[in-house]
Amino acid sequence: MDDIPRASEILYVGLCHEIGTSTEVTVRRDVGDMEEMIKKPVQIYRGQRNMRSGSYREGFRFESSDIDTMFWYCHHKLINDISQARLYDRTKYDIILMEDSDTPPGFVKLQSLISPQDYDVYIASSAVSVNDRVYISSLLWQQELFKTVAADTNHDSVTNHGPCANSYIGSMEFDQALCIAGTHWPALTRPWIERCLGHIWPPAPVLEEILKNGYHCVPIGSKIVSSENRLEWRLSFSQAEYRLVSSMNHTQFLVYGLLKIFLKEILNHGVEEPLLCSYFLKTTVFWMIQGGSVEWRPNNLLNCFWKCFRYLIHCIYRGTFPNFFIPQNNMFINKVVGAARTALLGQLYHYYNMGVSCLLLSPTLKPLLEPAISNLTFVIPSTSAVVLDNNVMRELSRLGFIAQDLSQYFILLSTVEKLSLLSLSPYQALTLQYGATEILISTAFIMANSTPYNTFKNVYKVDRIVCNMLKLASRIGPVSHSLYLALYYYRTGRYNEVLRVTYLTKQRLSQPYIMYRGTVDRQRYSEAVGSLSLSRKMKTAWVHNVKLGNEIQYIDELISEQEASKQIARDALYIPPLVLTDMLLVLSHYKLGDISQCLQSLTNLQTLLFYDDGRCIRLQVRDLSWQILGICQHVVGDLHGALHSYRESLRQEEFHNLQTATENRIAFVEHQLHNQSTGNTNKMYCLPCHFY
Repeated sequence: MDDIPRASEILYVGLCHEIGTSTEVTVRRDVGDMEEMIKKPVQIYRGQRNMRSGSYREGFRFESSDIDTMFWYCHHKLINDISQARLYDRTKYDIILMEDSDTPPGFVKLQSLISPQDYDVYIASSAVSVNDRVYISSLLWQQELFKTVAADTNHDSVTNHGPCANSYIGSMEFDQALCIAGTHWPALTRPWIERCLGHIWPPAPVLEEILKNGYHCVPIGSKIVSSENRLEWRLSFSQAEYRLVSSMNHTQFLVYGLLKIFLKEILNHGVEEPLLCSYFLKTTVFWMIQGGSVEWRPNNLLNCFWKCFRYLIHCIYRGTFPNFFIPQNNMFINKVVGAARTALLGQLYHYYNMGVSCLLLSPTLKPLLEPAISNLTFVIPSTSAVVLDNNVMRELSRLGFIAQDLSQYFILLSTVEKLSLLSLSPYQALTLQYGATEILISTAFIMANSTPYNTFKNVYKVDRIVCNMLKLASRIGPVSHSLYLALYYYRTGRYNEVLRVTYLTKQRLSQPYIMYRGTVDRQRYSEAVGSLSLSRKMKTAWVHNVKLGNEIQYIDELISEQEASKQIARDALYIPPLVLTDMLLVLSHYKLGDISQCLQSLTNLQTLLFYDDGRCIRLQVRDLSWQILGICQHVVGDLHGALHSYRESLRQEEFHNLQTATENRIAFVEHQLHNQSTGNTNKMYCLPCHFY
């Protein structure tokens, strides 16, 4: 690669496609930041905070990434000086004193200054008496977390992974760590703070925010063999690391991503127990940025990567890898040592001698670099505005705002109102708008489900509030959100209103510029909404699956499916909007006695399922879509058609895990068919046999 600057520029653009452009990464972070801001007050109300951490939260979207979550209790107050105890009411808080005088750098002991309370299972079960003092054992704490996660039948294959409980829900991997949060920074972090103040990175506002947000202690001891390991906790700076990564320019972020790809696909490929982890790479980038000796620009990307690679080799050669926050903490101790270290050095020197050409060994990087070598005029096409809008829509669709009761939903609504008064970025404002629609919808149905129907006046009052919430959500949310209002009209028997709202929504869904799950006519979309604001685009052209949270009752006909899905920890049913429109039309026409229109809508639903090529009904939600067709056929008396559709539902990919509900429905239909065959016939409306 003689032309390094040109190859760097090509690789920069290629990595923008693979990892994300600067704008796409900003979208991911802004959406995540706003989600945390909305949820924070209700988490404090519950007494337990949580935050996403790891690669996903930093803005990467690697397919193999797991979901890292840190939890902590609000009533645990961590101090590093006994004089700070007077800041807290001992009747309300568990005060924990952090000690670091006889622990390895980066590790501490936690002394409980309050007698463990029965309600605090973790401290009570982890308390250990040492020299008339009560310490919290990290080992026992971790074991308690392991038992808690293992007892949850939704989690499979639970194992310990560092300070976390690692588990699976379906195919999704989770790492959960229960931590203890601190806002009083310990003395051993002062050199880091002073070092940051003496450098231009991180910027002063970023450092100020980091210091305000605090840090955590996670339950794992050092790798130094000692009987005290069970009492040691590791200092974690995950929140600080996220802010540092967010303050990187895009070249720095892409180099970090390039190192992660290099590690996974080259260095650790085929290695069962690798010595190097992505945290070492993140730390490497932190040191290189703060050192100020690297020019971080697109046409220098390969040189930036190479300097980071050389720094990593240098640290392995010396056997010392200093933690960015506490340099005295050598993260290689008892890990990168002995023969394994020697073998790793040999591997790294081999790639070093290859030069940056070693990147061609990566199946991800090779197709990005080869064109730059073979074709001097090669240019990677830029990402279009339509693709960016689709990525924004995808990020929003991942949001969820679930509260435990109506009062907590009102806290969420109050938080949305307060946040709307702040100065927000465009993507934060859009996330707040979308979050408002989700919270309004959930609050409305929770109110409808929990209201005592003791007086007509009370019913009328609540109904008016619920309708107003759902109408507001339909006005400010995506096109598909109007269907929640139709669902409410259906459950309250206003079938003509259902037809009005549903036909109007179906007309909007049929527009050629509609964007649904990545499917869109780019030219029509650009012509229709390309010049509109993000808010107008969402309200005019964006369509999501209709999400029915399994903890909330929306429509009687799908209660069995919600219960079945809930048993395997699915948080919701996801219905393609065109499937739901036809379902509501079938049921509403049937309720009104308009059999002709009912059968026409049923035919439309069957046609959609039989002939859709994946644009309207994604593979993952076809199980529920076939189930809905069966339910509609069952309602109108087409038992043979219903039986076929239920069996077809079982043949689909198990996304919603509806087997229990489907098998119960099949048994019921077969029982009805048996009664018919023995003479107990019922009136039945049949459809053309080619649909069976």
